[in-house]
Amino acid sequence: MSAQIIDGKSIALEVRSGVAEKVKSLKEKGVNPCLAVILVGQNPASVSYVTGKRKALAEAGMIDRSENLPESTTEEELLALIDKLNKDDSVHGILVQLPLPKHINEDKVIMKIDPKKDVDGFHPVSVGNMVIGRPGFLPCTPHGIIVLLKHMNIETSGKHAVVIGRSNIVGKPVSILLSRRETNCTVTICHTGTKDLAGIVRQADIIVAASGHPHTVTADMVKEGAVVIDVGVNRIPDATKKSGFRLIGDVDFDDIKEKASFITPVPGGVGPMTIAMLIYNTLEAATAASVK
Repeated sequence: MSAQIIDGKSIALEVRSGVAEKVKSLKEKGVNPCLAVILVGQNPASVSYVTGKRKALAEAGMIDRSENLPESTTEEELLALIDKLNKDDSVHGILVQLPLPKHINEDKVIMKIDPKKDVDGFHPVSVGNMVIGRPGFLPCTPHGIIVLLKHMNIETSGKHAVVIGRSNIVGKPVSILLSRRETNCTVTICHTGTKDLAGIVRQADIIVAASGHPHTVTADMVKEGAVVIDVGVNRIPDATKKSGFRLIGDVDFDDIKEKASFITPVPGGVGPMTIAMLIYNTLEAATAASVK
């Protein structure tokens, strides 16, 4: 058997076109959805991510209030900018691109964002709402993974999902979303302290690989018919590419696709969903602000 490739690009486009339609409706009511993306410094990966986010904003018909700040920006200056955006009713969402320069405390920055504008879903209020099932912003990559599973009509109820990685951005939140009543998985979280990773992963009906290391999951660790969601984005040298590198995920895609029932590619799998769900969250923030 050969796995069905989950086309994250096309699913993300569907989400984004749906958002664009709703943006038109909001604009007719006098509400102009607006997102401020703050970039500090010129980290190449961050610049690339922010460029993609700004493009998606434009395509959705949203207002872009992005700020590119120099590397030398102080923590106080960044917090003051966030405070200003918090108080600006015309700004519905605020996203600070991570990682930040070492002299700025990321926790302080995340805590400063008004939870009503926390479209990244990183504020402790957003995380708490997610854990107890209250309405609120879901973190974009984990939410995107759930949307992919639903879109592909992949049965999740009663399935054993194994999540590899325990980051606050992907591993922890996706394990919570998978265990919610509407998804109904039994979830195991694996990490650097896990003994017999291969033995545990072999039990999985659904594997979410978010370890941040190439080939964490190899074909001998995957049972026939498993669903494999690869969150990894790793740059490896490749002299045949103009850039000098290529992107691969955390799983051995070529071998695993011969055993899995569904698999996400890298690039073009989970990645596009992250931006799609950010645009979705911005729409949600603008909609909530419009019914005050």
